[in-house]
Amino acid sequence: MGKFLNILLSLIFILLFASCQKSLEEKGDAKYVQEIKNWHNKRINNLRKESGWLNLAGLFWLNEGVNKFGSDKTNDIIFPEGKAPAFIGTLTLKDSTVTLRVNKGIKVKSDGKIITTADLKNDVQGATVLEYNSLRWFVIKRGGRYGIRLRDLENSLVKSFKGIDTYPINLDWRFEAELEKYDPPKKLEITNILGMTEENISPCALVFTKEEKQFKLNALVEGNQYFILFADETSGEETYGAGRFIYVNKNDSTGKIILDFNKAFNPPCVFTKYATCPLPPKQNHLKLKVTAGELMFKGGVH
Repeated sequence: MGKFLNILLSLIFILLFASCQKSLEEKGDAKYVQEIKNWHNKRINNLRKESGWLNLAGLFWLNEGVNKFGSDKTNDIIFPEGKAPAFIGTLTLKDSTVTLRVNKGIKVKSDGKIITTADLKNDVQGATVLEYNSLRWFVIKRGGRYGIRLRDLENSLVKSFKGIDTYPINLDWRFEAELEKYDPPKKLEITNILGMTEENISPCALVFTKEEKQFKLNALVEGNQYFILFADETSGEETYGAGRFIYVNKNDSTGKIILDFNKAFNPPCVFTKYATCPLPPKQNHLKLKVTAGELMFKGGVH
């Protein structure tokens, strides 16, 4: 009986110690901590969706003219063997238009309907998504180049994905940022992981203070949010070497701009070699260890 009681007391002590450790690691009231957890859970669920990044299975750049595609090795674009017919059809790039032609007897669908020929919209225009069994593909535009992004809904990473580790939630990394507007807007050159550089427009910077030092991040605009690419002194060590992303609402219900690094997340290139992630501009390399948000994804390609 005494031995059983000792084991029970040991278990209670371990549970209490773990609970205390967790409370020491997390900083913020219960409502805030739950808000961040909910945000992160939604992020994880979105990664698993058909439109998420875990199912990417290929990226193929189109040549001007006719590009044959299918699983046969003689095609210009080779889809995974066993997942697609040997010769599906052609994708013809002429100027900036990509035209699909499907070979007879091959049932390719778009929006649930069988399709034989069409001019395809790219991802900038609102992509035309094509389907064959578990495969999905569409045209992407990067700079002056056009490519085919391929998804496989049965990709092994979708099945094996267990989530992403994060730093402990810490209210100290939530800032009320000041808006520094650029008039005229600043031209910001952003290079992607493939080495392509595009000029972007930054209308402003978000300025925050940490440990009595002021830091500034140039922002892009996506809808009603600011989009920020940043790197910091954890990049390449505890977090992804090519930086992280963060979205910031233009203002909350009180008119404040809240910059919350607990919502910093990995770019898609951490999961797959088939993404074309933009890299943080040198102006957004913080001389600061941002110990908040997502850590390096352990199951990634880097």
